[in-house]
Amino acid sequence: MKKLLIILLLISPIHTSQALSLNSLVDWVKPLMPWYEQEPELTFKLTDIKGNVYTEKNTKGKYLVVNFWATWCTPCLKEIPAFVKFYNKNSDHVEILGLDFEPVNIEVINEFIERFNINYPIVLYDYQNDSEYSNFGEIVGMPTTQIYSPEGELLQTFMGEVTIEDLDKFISPIS
Repeated sequence: MKKLLIILLLISPIHTSQALSLNSLVDWVKPLMPWYEQEPELTFKLTDIKGNVYTEKNTKGKYLVVNFWATWCTPCLKEIPAFVKFYNKNSDHVEILGLDFEPVNIEVINEFIERFNINYPIVLYDYQNDSEYSNFGEIVGMPTTQIYSPEGELLQTFMGEVTIEDLDKFISPIS
C-alpha cells in the first residue's frame, strides 16, 4: 500500500502538468472547431426617453448596469434610491440604463422619474426598443439587473432588489 501511495505521489505532478498543458491546448483549438459555440458578444441599440442612443460601442470603457424594472414592481421601487445614489457617485465610469419593462406612456414615466429623482437614462419598452430587450437574455422576474465590465463581459445577473453594496462588489472604483 505504501509503495502505491509513493508511486502516485511521484506521478501526480507529471499528470497535473500534462493536464494543464492539455487544457491550454484545448482552449487554443476550441475556436478552430466548427461545432464550438462561442458566447455571443452583447450587441444592442437602445434609445432613452430624451432621444439619446446607447449601444455596446458607446458604453464600452465604462461599467454597464442594465436594470429591468416596472412602475408596479415594489422591489424595483425600493432599489431606485440606491441606483440614484450610486450613479451620482460613479457616473464618470459607470453607465446605468433603466429599462422599463411594461407598455406605459411617457407621461407616466416622466412623473415617475420626477417622484424618484431618477438621474440615469430611462428606456421605454416601445416599438423602438422592444426588440433590443431580448439581446440581454430572457428576463423571468423583476427587477433583474445585469452588470457588464468595461470590456462588455457579463459579470453578474441579479434577480430581485439590488443594493449599493451589491453594485460595489462588482464595480471597481476609479484609481
